[in-house]
Amino acid sequence: MAAEKLRDLSQPIDVPLLDATVAAFYGTGSKEERSAADQILRDLQNNPDMWLQVMHILQNTQNLNTKFFALQVLEGVIKYRWNALPVEQRDGMKNFISDVIVQLSSNDASFRTERLYVNKLNIILVQILKHEWPTRWRSFIPDLVSAAKTSETICENCMAILKLLSEEVFDFSRGEMTQQKIKELKQSLNSEFQLIHELCLYVLSASQRTELIRATLSTLHAFLSWIPLGYIFESPLLETLLKFFPITAYRNLTLQCLTEVASLQFGNYYDVQYVKMYSIFVVQLQGILPLTTNIPEAYAHGSSEEQAFIQNLALFFTSFFKVHIRILETTQENISALLLGLEYLINISYVDDTEVFKVCLDYWNCLVSELFEPHRSLDNPAASANLMGLQVPSMLTGMVDGHGSQLLQRRQLYAGPMSKLRLLMICRMAKPEEVLIVEDENGNIVRETLKDNDVLVQYKIMRETLIYLSHLDHDDTEKQMLRKLSKQLSGEDWSWNNLNTLCWAIGSISGSMMEEQENRFLVMVIRDLLNLCEITKGKDNKAVIASNIMYVVGQYPRFLRAHWKFLKTVVNKLFEFMHETHPGVQDMACDTFLKIVQKCKRKFVITQVGENEPFVSELLSGLATTIADLEPHQIHSFYESVGHMIQAESDTHKRDEYLQRLMELPNNKWMEIIGQAHQNVDFLKDQDVIRTVLNIMQTNTSVASSLGTYFLPQITLIFLDMLNVYRMYSELISKSISEGGPFASRTSYVKLLRSVKRETLKLIETFLDKAEDQPQIGKQFVPPMMDPVLGDYARNVPDARESEVLSLFATIVNKYKAAMIEDVPRIFEAVFQCTLEMITKNFEDYPEHRLKFFSLLRAIATHCFPALIHLSSQQLKLVMDSIIWAFRHTERNIAETGLNLLLEMLKKFQASEFCNQFYRTYFLTIEQEIFAVLTDTFHKPGFKLHVLVLQHLFCLLEAGVITEPLWDAATNPLPYSSNAAFVREFTIKLLSTSFPNMTSAEVTQFVTGLFESTKDLSTFKTHIRDFLVQSKEFSAQDNKDLYAEEAAAQRERERQRMLSIPGLIAPSELQDEMVDS
Repeated sequence: MAAEKLRDLSQPIDVPLLDATVAAFYGTGSKEERSAADQILRDLQNNPDMWLQVMHILQNTQNLNTKFFALQVLEGVIKYRWNALPVEQRDGMKNFISDVIVQLSSNDASFRTERLYVNKLNIILVQILKHEWPTRWRSFIPDLVSAAKTSETICENCMAILKLLSEEVFDFSRGEMTQQKIKELKQSLNSEFQLIHELCLYVLSASQRTELIRATLSTLHAFLSWIPLGYIFESPLLETLLKFFPITAYRNLTLQCLTEVASLQFGNYYDVQYVKMYSIFVVQLQGILPLTTNIPEAYAHGSSEEQAFIQNLALFFTSFFKVHIRILETTQENISALLLGLEYLINISYVDDTEVFKVCLDYWNCLVSELFEPHRSLDNPAASANLMGLQVPSMLTGMVDGHGSQLLQRRQLYAGPMSKLRLLMICRMAKPEEVLIVEDENGNIVRETLKDNDVLVQYKIMRETLIYLSHLDHDDTEKQMLRKLSKQLSGEDWSWNNLNTLCWAIGSISGSMMEEQENRFLVMVIRDLLNLCEITKGKDNKAVIASNIMYVVGQYPRFLRAHWKFLKTVVNKLFEFMHETHPGVQDMACDTFLKIVQKCKRKFVITQVGENEPFVSELLSGLATTIADLEPHQIHSFYESVGHMIQAESDTHKRDEYLQRLMELPNNKWMEIIGQAHQNVDFLKDQDVIRTVLNIMQTNTSVASSLGTYFLPQITLIFLDMLNVYRMYSELISKSISEGGPFASRTSYVKLLRSVKRETLKLIETFLDKAEDQPQIGKQFVPPMMDPVLGDYARNVPDARESEVLSLFATIVNKYKAAMIEDVPRIFEAVFQCTLEMITKNFEDYPEHRLKFFSLLRAIATHCFPALIHLSSQQLKLVMDSIIWAFRHTERNIAETGLNLLLEMLKKFQASEFCNQFYRTYFLTIEQEIFAVLTDTFHKPGFKLHVLVLQHLFCLLEAGVITEPLWDAATNPLPYSSNAAFVREFTIKLLSTSFPNMTSAEVTQFVTGLFESTKDLSTFKTHIRDFLVQSKEFSAQDNKDLYAEEAAAQRERERQRMLSIPGLIAPSELQDEMVDS
């Protein structure tokens, strides 16, 4: 009954009853009561006349929640229906809100108690302003300013309103208002700013009231980024701000305002004022925070206000220096103020807080790259050589002109701070990705379980900064690192963290020194680290030192290649670490071993001076002991590494002998298992035996991945037995699933059997993929697999089919290309129909099979196209449907595979004699489907490929490749002049029905534009981008996917820049661009 009474809005609403309903909704009553109240409030909110009751409610209720409910209703009307309301209703509401605000903020008591309510009213007022001001409410700013002068509390609230207005117009307006409206509001604020400016200055000079001054400073902070510059620099504003800076209550707000001024960029007109502002600031700062203060300590024990002050200080210095550092490099006085600021910033950089450090690091990175860049661009070689710290022949030195000497002076000016910065970077170096051993929160040394992406990003920036610093002064970098290392040895500075950061820093500058200097430096570093390992006791300590030795040596392949003794010592040390059961040490030892072998493999197969045999032979003799303590996955990594060594041996006889010695352990085990199975086949069903078989397969795959073609003797040895085991396990799986129902596929036994099948397929695929083009290998291995692998796939129940079969045959087709044409019908027969049935039921099941199925189709379309032409039209329709199905998929990689496959098919059919027949059947379908995904925001990542497909289709029309009509003559008796004219009309119709919000003129213009720009891909693409934004499908969203190609080009340019600076891309990451001789 009560609910009905509330819903009747023909008379003023019963406010006490509404209060009770709101209370019930927020109350702790029963669930039913709450949901009934919720339903009533929703109905009221959706009633278009409810807003007319808002004034009545606000005047008659004391309940804050009810007031908020009423204002929520009002906010909806203002946002969506305001301009449609009659003038008197708009004015009435405007005046009512203004009056309530003035009334509540006119005395201190009500302003404090009703603060939340007033804040909400302020927001409502600003929402109204966005519609009314400036055209229909010209006097708003003058009214506001004159009201502010009547009382300090009203003034404080006016400041809050002005701040909200500034934020709405300048910060949050994107996507909320049209560009035209934003421009209009900005102009109004600018032209009326004088009044606001006078008010702010008046308050700051005359008021004693802390809250009001704080509110004014906060409002100024919002304004400073956009107000006309004269108001800042040609008025007493800056002096006033600097006066407030030393006062504790205002220093954070003032500092934020000064930071805003510091980050303005507009040429050098006000340089004098900036220098003056900075000088006064630095003097005052020494009074507040003397330079002798231990800032990290003060931060750790400070209140949140004090911590915020240090954060703001970092922001001020970095903002000021980023834009204006050059103006401080002029006189001696300015230089000393500048160096003082840098000193503060270095001290702040030691604060143990990620956010503060990020701010500082970001600036240090800018500064060092700015100091380093001009040295590379100096035009004459002598100057660059000189700056890079190289010796220059005396006849050239005269050529270093004024420009060069200026750069040198600038470098000398910063030499002091840069040296301190090197120490900072070394002390705070972030952990690189390769290091797996970390200290947990209890102070124990453990293996890292999760990668911390923030730390990795920080590491990249720090590494780049340190590389620049190293280039600026190699000697200082080396000296500081060696000094810190000797303190580790003497125990004066020993701690896990100190050693870690130092070694990470040493590893990170790899490649930045000249080879001679790098060699000298590393000899000392590695010698000291190995000594440290010997003299330090304690398992955890040893683990930390071990991880650091491994990290450093992994970063310097050039050094190891040049020094066999060190390389051998390091590898033997790694073997030692492989017996160290401390978590993470063995993993890291195996990772580092692999990394080093890949870069130095030739060194291990030649007999070095003073040795009796190549290292690889010595290693194989002690293989069993070396790997005795490793886990299976570590053994696989070890085997892969040795595979790389063997691959570097050019003598076939030796290579095969090494391979046979390497595989001796797994092969003996395999022979033993197969021998037992010949006597009793059930032996293979034992879980432990299955695990051993899996392990043997994985070991073989690891070696195949690094040995490639040379793995042939080994795979020939086990191939046929392996296929028999595959077939047997497959029958076991099918039997278990058909007997045990769908859940059987999830039992550990079936999972284990399937792992063996998958690993077998992976082994064959790895070998065939890595084997160099030797057709006889294909002839030898493909036919025997037809039945055990393909036939088995077709016979199995869907849950027992391995998706790896599809990827294996995709690899085979890609590898042996047209030689596979005769086998394609057999492949189709085995996998096509049955896989399609699995993946076309919905978009979710069998995700692996989906992706691999389309990859297989693409391989066949690319290399064995004639086989596709021989398909029946029914089968071809299935293929085309499945392709359309693929690119409709929201899973990015499946959609992309589908689109690539489609492009391949379109090109191949265009060149075949079935061109007309194919396009007559599929042209319009493909066009329609591509437009559907192109205009669907879920498919943004496929934009580049969608554009390529459309361009292909439109080019066909323009070039007249399709000679038969695409329209149906039976239903369209009127012939079109050409296919292009028909498709043009079809496209206009298609888009007009899909986008009723666009006029037919807009659609026609778009389609005409498409036909005109088919030849030029970038115009064509831009044209489509504009259409997507215009059609409102893509307006208020993040459209970075539409620009993915441009972003990729930018990344490539950045990589080229990094390659040009020695060390920026770590030598260990360069893909064999360093010759291993």
